[in-house]
Amino acid sequence: MRFFQKRLRLPALAEGFHLITDLLVAELPELEGLRVGTAHFLLQHTSASLFITENADPTVRRDFQQYFRRLAPDSAPYFEHTSEGPDDMSAHLKAALLGASVTVPISEGRLLLGTWQGLCLGEHRRHGGRRWVVATLLGE
Repeated sequence: MRFFQKRLRLPALAEGFHLITDLLVAELPELEGLRVGTAHFLLQHTSASLFITENADPTVRRDFQQYFRRLAPDSAPYFEHTSEGPDDMSAHLKAALLGASVTVPISEGRLLLGTWQGLCLGEHRRHGGRRWVVATLLGE
């Protein structure tokens, strides 16, 4: 059994939902050496999210954006946590609802995602900056 862990830096992305599967895999050549195993990804932030969603039709990600803008609007009058800007508390809520980590099986050196699945970063701040993801691989 082998373990590998690496901290990956994502580029700054605009507010919205972005497929990042290829970005992560490109930084993990160690995947190729694993016949079977598990990959765990943790986004180290509380105002962005990491989850699995549909990877073929970009309208899915745009619909996510519209839905979450309505669900947790910026500058809601009932928010107390406002010192970091009008989009901060709404970003924390969106991140808590969608989550910050995913676990994906590994098979023959590849992430074993379904045909229409991809890893998605939800950037919930208008100017979120670069994000960190910790990738932990376990396998043989």
